[in-house]
Amino acid sequence: MIELLTETAISEPSRIRGLEMPWNRVMGSTEGPAGAARALGPWHPQEFMAECVETVPEAGGMMTFVFRRCDGAPLAFRAGQYVNIAFPVNGEDQDPVDRSYSLSSSPTQPWTFNITVKSDPAGLVSPWVHENVKPGMVLDMLGPVGAFHLPDADRRARYLLLAAGAGITPIMSMVRTIHSLPGQADVVVLYHGAEAGGYAFHQELAYIASVDSRVKVFYSLGNRSKPEGWEWLSGRLTAAMIDQVAPDANGRQVYACGPEGYLNTAAELLKKVGVDDTSINMEFFSGDRQTLLEYQEELALAADIAEEIAEEIADSAQDYYDSQPTAFGIYEPGYDAEGTLKATGLPLETVDPDAPRSEDGSSGVGEEPGSSDASSFDTVGTGSLTLSFMRTGINVRVDPDEHILEVAQRAGVRIGANCKEGMCGSCKVVKLSGEVEMNHQGGIRAREIDAGKFLPCCSTARTDMVIDA
Repeated sequence: MIELLTETAISEPSRIRGLEMPWNRVMGSTEGPAGAARALGPWHPQEFMAECVETVPEAGGMMTFVFRRCDGAPLAFRAGQYVNIAFPVNGEDQDPVDRSYSLSSSPTQPWTFNITVKSDPAGLVSPWVHENVKPGMVLDMLGPVGAFHLPDADRRARYLLLAAGAGITPIMSMVRTIHSLPGQADVVVLYHGAEAGGYAFHQELAYIASVDSRVKVFYSLGNRSKPEGWEWLSGRLTAAMIDQVAPDANGRQVYACGPEGYLNTAAELLKKVGVDDTSINMEFFSGDRQTLLEYQEELALAADIAEEIAEEIADSAQDYYDSQPTAFGIYEPGYDAEGTLKATGLPLETVDPDAPRSEDGSSGVGEEPGSSDASSFDTVGTGSLTLSFMRTGINVRVDPDEHILEVAQRAGVRIGANCKEGMCGSCKVVKLSGEVEMNHQGGIRAREIDAGKFLPCCSTARTDMVIDA
């Protein structure tokens, strides 16, 4: 016998005021049982190994990769942050290629974590990731990193979340986090996509919006024509569209992520509808909009542990765990002469072992530094110090207060970079001699620094330098 389900009126849940992240109170606690929960506090970036345990195809040419740390510890992060991952794109015997990907999962479920990658056919890394990262693969990671995240506590918790294309990944982490937490909140999501069937996470977003009255989700097709049956918005982001979905936008904190052009437009439109600059949070990796103020605020909250953080980032994993409260030992991995022991548990097995895997035939042989004598190079610029770029064959004069990346790019030195805040690590190069002062936010690993690498985006020269670029 099939029972008919009838819809009955259900009153709104009774909730506490605002939102508070699970670790927020722990961060202010110094003793007692709360000490064990410090493992879940997103203190600072760590270096760790993680194994892929699942892959989930998403709409819009995207794929979600689920990982867990090999040491058995949780990954503590804030919703909106990202991790830097070293991919062996050119083979295990070549230097890996680093890329930063936003975490799309919720930090309230920290024992596994997700990244969601959109495949760019013209890209170097994303197609390789889609083809080669399978359950069982272990990758070297650094994180969490990033100032683009929800606050640890918010009594008002009124948000407008703007996403375009792959920019949905950190926004999805925020939505999942808010949905998992108790407390009052008012969340509006506006998601721009290129085609009706290309919205990643649309089924989950629809579900969350249907069961959580705090969350409303809107879609827009950008400047594409509407297919038959399309009931959502269409057209590029406009002030009228913002007013339509969030007429009280000027009373909300706005988080926006997407292509550079989309974010530049969003910034101007948000000002038109009355949103103050202090309420606009954007995930930029192109360096045209500064995030240093956000970082300064974030670091100021932890000023009392700033020195400890700086030391721990440079220390080994063993030293890091030793420095934690005693209660953290419940998460501490074992060690032997070879380093960290892999956590015990169920053997990792791929459900479909016969799934085809493509062979990677790319060669990763890079150019060797030029053997030219730097004294024969042309010299450009003004300043009290000299930077000799050996691959480019040029000397560049620089002042001690100038960031090396900006000076180098003005002089025509080709250094790949998609950020200018020392966060993503894409611009790292090797200094053959000389000294720098580097103020990074976690975009480089301790062993890379020991090997002579540095991030020119956030480094200034202390002496004359010879650089492999």
